[in-house]
Amino acid sequence: MGEELEARVAVAKVGKYATSESGDSLEIVERPHGGLSVVLADGQRSGRAAKAISNIVVRKAVALLAEGVRDGAVARATHDYLFLHRGGKVSAELNIVSIDLVSRTLVVSRNSHCPVIVVKDDQLSLLDEPSSPIGVHSNTKPVITELPLESETHLVVFTDGLLEAGRYSDRRLDVMTLVPNLLITHVNEPQAVADALLEHAVAADQGRPRDDISVLVVAVVARDGGDDVRRMSVSFPIR
Repeated sequence: MGEELEARVAVAKVGKYATSESGDSLEIVERPHGGLSVVLADGQRSGRAAKAISNIVVRKAVALLAEGVRDGAVARATHDYLFLHRGGKVSAELNIVSIDLVSRTLVVSRNSHCPVIVVKDDQLSLLDEPSSPIGVHSNTKPVITELPLESETHLVVFTDGLLEAGRYSDRRLDVMTLVPNLLITHVNEPQAVADALLEHAVAADQGRPRDDISVLVVAVVARDGGDDVRRMSVSFPIR
């Protein structure tokens, strides 16, 4: 019998300064054959219009994943849906990260110019093959990567608000250096890593984020006893 593992998923997100809603949407869905999928969409521009776009994208993707459709086909079908209903006039960046218990892999589907950071046994690599946003060009396909489901594997996925944080000041965020340091500081604590990344990004924008920022951290760690209960926790500010 192989090593017992535990998957931990954490999210931290904030909207662009002085906008009523974040244009990023994120949902988690259980896969019908076991495992979880996380869908993160960044709608074109920001605010309410972007939120409407990202909501359309996320709802479509989640519905297909829940029906057992494969991740790559989900991304293509979601693109087709957005392209049809918005006439190719709006775009969205889409990331799907799945913990697939059938194939025993982490599946990463990217339609985003932002890379996905992978840290395995303290070695950092990037999933940064060029990919296009969905909704605009008729034959858009995702870039798919499958990684073994092994302990000490961390994925960091984010929207461009994090990548561009501090761009208009002298405090440009160095995400590629920051992530490994945070993983060392917060061992097997993905929520602390996500929170810290978001905090640094907001600080780089001098407390006024210039774009919506979303951070997703997925950690696969060795399971150290405990029960078989699945848990999820959400913190949502109400204004």
